[in-house]
Amino acid sequence: MGEPYRADYRGPVFHFFWPFTRYLTVHFTVLLLGLVFYVLNRATVIGRGNVPRKRNTLLLSNHQTMIDGFLVGTAAYLGPSLLRPYLIPWSPAAEENFFKNPFRAWWADNWKCIPIKAGRRDSRALHRMIRALRGGTMILFPEGTRSRDGEIRDGRPGAGLVVRANQPMVVPVTMDGLYDVLPVGATFPRLFKHIWLAFGKPIDYSDYVGRPRSKEEAQEIADDVIGILRKQLAGLRQLQAGEIDRKTFERILNREEEHL
Repeated sequence: MGEPYRADYRGPVFHFFWPFTRYLTVHFTVLLLGLVFYVLNRATVIGRGNVPRKRNTLLLSNHQTMIDGFLVGTAAYLGPSLLRPYLIPWSPAAEENFFKNPFRAWWADNWKCIPIKAGRRDSRALHRMIRALRGGTMILFPEGTRSRDGEIRDGRPGAGLVVRANQPMVVPVTMDGLYDVLPVGATFPRLFKHIWLAFGKPIDYSDYVGRPRSKEEAQEIADDVIGILRKQLAGLRQLQAGEIDRKTFERILNREEEHL
């Protein structure tokens, strides 16, 4: 398995205190954002039972705002992470937003963020993600950047490369409505909106085991994930509109239509 990842650009004093500061910082932040998600707004979570509570679990989600990772991580692991801190997910974060000054960088490292350079073609960050996932859980956004209109963009190969390297449990995650809470350019979240979050059945990519790795193969995996996310988002919006019931939507999450 190798050594678990930690912020390799930090010194020994930071790493000595990091297990404690990380635990307190994450759960304090989650408490505050929980008020935004579940009290000042309304969050509906479906399919939480599809999320494994074990290491090497990769949550692949569509990307609407800068706080997506907190919503996904809170819904997936709040509660179990109090006793099993390794369940607190790692998440990539743009250097220009989360690491722009020492104060933000300290918080980001304690939130278990992995810095991504502008342009997103960052091989060092990719290797950091692969190492981090082996010892814990992770949230990745296959689109590579936030949506400007709430729709799901085409995928990039980075998520597929992580899947091929680690062979994790892959959970497709779809959110809707968070774009209305914190649209691009907004500083503070809006209130009294309805947020929806859905966890699909884990995707089996074992067919790729033993095959030569390539960027084209990674892109193929990313495209497959994006296709599943788009189906989940379409179903989620049908559920919101009252066009289907929850049981029908859960069949979409479980991809039961593939076997009909």
